[in-house]
Amino acid sequence: MSAQNTAERARATGHFTFADWQERALGPQGTHPRLAHATVTNAFSGGVEAAHTTCEYTIVYVTEKTGTFAGMELLEGSVDGRRGTFAVEERGSFDDVGSVRGTFEVVPGSATGDLAGLRGTGEFVAAHGAPSVPYTFDYDFG
Repeated sequence: MSAQNTAERARATGHFTFADWQERALGPQGTHPRLAHATVTNAFSGGVEAAHTTCEYTIVYVTEKTGTFAGMELLEGSVDGRRGTFAVEERGSFDDVGSVRGTFEVVPGSATGDLAGLRGTGEFVAAHGAPSVPYTFDYDFG
């Protein structure tokens, strides 16, 4: 995958996969809405390379199959060849056919190493059962 410059912002594209997903219910079961917590490990390839991320989600199930989520993810790796660590805040929703739509934004001041000053936003759409999820990430260095 590649990076393209668009008016001072670059766009990185690629895919990520869920390497591990550990979810646990919070509060009473069998009711809606209900809460859950998930600890997730992802692997990113393409413009963002991170072999083993750390991610924590809080999930609200509105029904058994639909809901929203918010979380934080820590990525250690590279963005188009520049190495370092950074955190992103994520938000999204999922529907009754298993599609997941999400957005993410770099946590201000979180980037280290060659990524210091990194700013950016991205998005992804995961189709139910797909082995990997495509993403786009628009970024710059402030």
